[in-house]
Amino acid sequence: MPILRRALFAAFVLPLLVASPATAQERFSTEALLATAAGLEAQVIEWRRDFHEHPELSNREFRTAGIVAEHLRSLGMEVVEGVAHTGVIGTLRGGRPGPTILLRADMDGLPVEERNDLPFRSRATGEYNGETVPVMHACGHDTHVAILMGVAEAMAAMRDDIPGTVKFVFQPAEEGAPAGERGGAELMVDEGVLEGVDAAFALHINAQTEVGTVSWRAGPIMASVQDFGIRVRGRQAHGAYPWLGIDPVVASAQIVLGLQTIVARSVDVTELPAIVTVGRIQGGVRSNIIPEEVEMVGTIRTFSEEHKELVHRRIREIAGHVAASAGAEAEVTIPLTTDYPVTANDPELTVRSVASLRRIAGEENVEEVGLVTGAEDFSYFSREIPGFYYRLGGKPRGVPIEETEAHHTPGFFIDESGLVLGVSTMLAVALDYLNGG
Repeated sequence: MPILRRALFAAFVLPLLVASPATAQERFSTEALLATAAGLEAQVIEWRRDFHEHPELSNREFRTAGIVAEHLRSLGMEVVEGVAHTGVIGTLRGGRPGPTILLRADMDGLPVEERNDLPFRSRATGEYNGETVPVMHACGHDTHVAILMGVAEAMAAMRDDIPGTVKFVFQPAEEGAPAGERGGAELMVDEGVLEGVDAAFALHINAQTEVGTVSWRAGPIMASVQDFGIRVRGRQAHGAYPWLGIDPVVASAQIVLGLQTIVARSVDVTELPAIVTVGRIQGGVRSNIIPEEVEMVGTIRTFSEEHKELVHRRIREIAGHVAASAGAEAEVTIPLTTDYPVTANDPELTVRSVASLRRIAGEENVEEVGLVTGAEDFSYFSREIPGFYYRLGGKPRGVPIEETEAHHTPGFFIDESGLVLGVSTMLAVALDYLNGG
């Protein structure tokens, strides 16, 4: 909220709210919601800094879940823990009949070492793929948890005026469950979190859009994602006598180049974009030994079932045929560990929700955006029931975008002054839906 508007609310709105009992309409007004969020700002930032300093990896969010559960219980909610391993659900029943909605925040951090010079910088470690790794909230999930805790506190204080029921869902493993485990939104859905729910809402902080702004899109907004693995097997030989072996390194290099032609030559990019990225390639132990096999892993991003099937088929064809041309073999696995659907916003729900965003943030601060090739497992909720997912600006004002660190990087940084807008917009989106407006 601009400083001048916040000062006006503090000077005029808060005294009115304290001086006399407010009607439900007054408590849900733009001014009241902005004042409520402003009053929670310091606490939300305190929570966020604590979670940022103590991040936890997917399906291991024990400390975070404990703090969340304790807070929800203190608000008088029905609380269920251990959902999808470490998830927490708090249920708030309003004083009047109405629909049931779900508000979601993801809790997990990433195996990234933080390099920001902050007093609450993460120095945590965890176990990832059998190794001890640094852990950081490098995607802003700490802000999501803190914002939703603030929303829960605000809504609990007005429960008698709320028509309907609110499920506050704190979800583990959005970044993907560890190898050999299930988790995240998919497992929560399988365990029944959507039973009786009419609509679901979530936000995501964005380090590349300016603080004080929100952005949205109707229909598909974020890509589906599958990771893939390709294992290329050849025949080991001395590096000085390559004709005695079958070199999987050379075959793998040709496969990587071949995969780049999928988007360039097989996908009709005038319809929808697609991405095929190889993120890791590994093989061999020393300079003078041609290894027996090479392994690579990568990610696929598409926005339609047709494109997804096309890309999967072409990866198998290219890997298999290129390897065979070298006398090697290629084994392709899709998906390897991750398979998220397209995240799509329900068109009718989007219209209603964008009106709520505009009344809180102001018309000039609400922007419709293009497709985002990032992925999000909120998609498991929104493919079952109407969902609305929007992005909250987190880039400091005036900082050029080329000087900001991307998500999932050691220098990822969020301007905390935008968190109060996250609380106020989520309050408005939720309460307007419950009140049928």
